[in-house]
Amino acid sequence: MARLLDRLNAIQVNKPMKPGYHLDGAGLYLAVGASGSKSWIFRYRYQGREHEMGLGSTNALTLAEAREIARQQRKLLALGTSPLEHRAAEKIAKRLLDANTLTFSKAAASYIKTNRSGWRNEKHAEQWQNTLETYAEPIIGELPVAKIQTTHILRVLQPIWTTKNETASRLRGRIEKILDWCKVQGYRTGENPAAWKGHLSEVLPSPRKVQEKLGVGHHAALPWVEMGQFMQALRQMPGSGSLAVQFIILTACRTSEALNAKWEEIDLNAALWIIPKERMKAFREHRVPLSEPVLALLSQIKAESKSIFVFPGRHEKKPLSNMVGLQLLKRLGRTDLTIHGFRSTFKDWAREATAYPDTVSEAALAHVIGDKTIEAYARGDLFEKRCQLMKDWAVHCSTVKQPLK
Repeated sequence: MARLLDRLNAIQVNKPMKPGYHLDGAGLYLAVGASGSKSWIFRYRYQGREHEMGLGSTNALTLAEAREIARQQRKLLALGTSPLEHRAAEKIAKRLLDANTLTFSKAAASYIKTNRSGWRNEKHAEQWQNTLETYAEPIIGELPVAKIQTTHILRVLQPIWTTKNETASRLRGRIEKILDWCKVQGYRTGENPAAWKGHLSEVLPSPRKVQEKLGVGHHAALPWVEMGQFMQALRQMPGSGSLAVQFIILTACRTSEALNAKWEEIDLNAALWIIPKERMKAFREHRVPLSEPVLALLSQIKAESKSIFVFPGRHEKKPLSNMVGLQLLKRLGRTDLTIHGFRSTFKDWAREATAYPDTVSEAALAHVIGDKTIEAYARGDLFEKRCQLMKDWAVHCSTVKQPLK
């Protein structure tokens, strides 16, 4: 009668063998790969289905050790337990045990490290680190992630929820993502204590209402009828900061898009600036038509430029600081304004003083159309119409209509 168990021996295991599965007995197999690699496999039937469980390489387990592990799996089956399910449960239990030493600070650092490569720029990672280090880590930084509860999250958020709501809202979302990551990794179980809908929304006022009360949510903007007078004053200000702000206003672009602009993106002959998708908020390439005043401004800068950046900072290898605009406004005595607010000024002018369709000015601002059906049909970027729009905007910016109040 042929042996049903212990068919293999140590000498066979260590010798070259034909690729495939070689039965030792009672569900234990030696799997030999095409390259000659060898590992132990345990096959079993559970609830009417065939299952296969890897036990480890022959480099890690001897024949005797593999047999002992297979024996343990057969014992589990005899008790009505699936070996694979038992292994998964053990892994979860170990992760939860490890969670007693995985603090929120460590989890946050791991999350940022894991996701950094997928974020648009380094500044995004810095913002995550700064808000978490400033507001979250002093309170929950040393807590094991498995033990963080809603009361802890409220201790983080409540002191700034009604005074710095935009920051608090972003902070809450970041904590929620980190704790979700911990749950997927097996370091937490149960509901996320930083979740908003149906949870924190029941104990904290909505961000929209708080921001309306604080008078935020919209950047302070110059009335469009005052733009000519403002540009007149701006052109009299010396320095690269003034040129940068003029460029931002005349192109209606975002501050970061302008300050990080490189000469390789700009074609003066074609009067075109192409911002690569990596630098756009919506992660879409954006074509910007350049009006005559913008071309004159760029030609003036390029004649003296030695940097790859259109607006270099003190060091030619780095762009101008994004604080330059606020400093310039302060020198002009216009601390009531923000640089980003000039985009709102442009939008107000387009709506109130021109007959251009709203979609044209929205395309000029590189806004993503919210309605998916409309967006599906709006495949073009309305470039030709935007060319004329930006020419008209440049004329408006050079026309003094009303003195500043």
